Amino acid sequence: MKEFKILAVVAFFTLVTYWGVEPFAHSQMHKEVESNNFVYDGKADIEEANNAIEVAKNITDAKKKATVLDAANKKLVAKKAFWAEVSQISKLQGNAVAGEASFALCMACHNGSGVNMGGVVPPKLDNAGSLYDKNYLIALLKDPAMASNVDHKYADTMMHPMGTIKTMITTPQQIADVVAFIKTKKVAKLTPEVAFEDACGRCHANRYGNLTQLGATPKFKTEQEALAHRVKVLDEQDRIKAYMGKLPPDLSIMSRARSEIYMETFIQNPQSQLPNTSMPRVGLTSEGYGMVKAYLEKTGDPSKDARHALGPWVIVFFIIFTMLAYLWKKSQWKDLH
Repeated sequence: MKEFKILAVVAFFTLVTYWGVEPFAHSQMHKEVESNNFVYDGKADIEEANNAIEVAKNITDAKKKATVLDAANKKLVAKKAFWAEVSQISKLQGNAVAGEASFALCMACHNGSGVNMGGVVPPKLDNAGSLYDKNYLIALLKDPAMASNVDHKYADTMMHPMGTIKTMITTPQQIADVVAFIKTKKVAKLTPEVAFEDACGRCHANRYGNLTQLGATPKFKTEQEALAHRVKVLDEQDRIKAYMGKLPPDLSIMSRARSEIYMETFIQNPQSQLPNTSMPRVGLTSEGYGMVKAYLEKTGDPSKDARHALGPWVIVFFIIFTMLAYLWKKSQWKDLH
């Protein structure tokens, strides 16, 4: 029985360390942020603007305080007005047939050509209706920088790479019609890999998934072809780096490096975890995020399913082995007690 007591003590402190210390450490590494449950109504943006006002009020330099506070108040007013208009447009009945004609304007950039425009390659929109939230799409057409919550990067949000859309699709009904068409447009089969490429792959590589910012890396017949492709990838990364400020990280093992709540809140609103980051809000629905998450889990831990299948057998082995070891020990020590 002494051995079992020792085992119980070791097991207890091991579990306390794993389930107590490790999660606590993660909670201290990243601030706690509540999920918006993939609802894009501007509440998070307005809250951030309010927080900026509170920070500005604590500035000791009177002149600087007045300037910063004025800018923060203007931003709050702009955020409230913007998301109020998005809410009004979302109530309109969109006409998908009429929206298809206006959607043609989008195809000048979102055509799958793979050409970098203003910092990134515009994504194809075949699966946009399945991946992205309706309110987010409305906001994106109305003002891409505000929708993505990266307006802090621009003195004028028209300077956003997609800013010109505001001059092409202008009226609330036009926006509602285009979004209605996008939500009915389903061309390509949506898989976790496709979801990742559409939502993340234009900025983030995934080396374990064999993906670069230019898509899947093909097989090459010669070393010269491989080197030529590598040069193209490096050139694309330099363009992204110039636009974002630095190259976004490879996401191969991000699902293992970050907690689930961190990933969920970060992808809904990157500013909540990294204030003033250049990463835009992506606007994924809960289902769209689920597909991206599934792909990241697959590349981050490709042997997970096989390991889980083997787990019960390993436990059975240890139980049998422990019983046999105990019986052997008892037989060897029976004359010594």
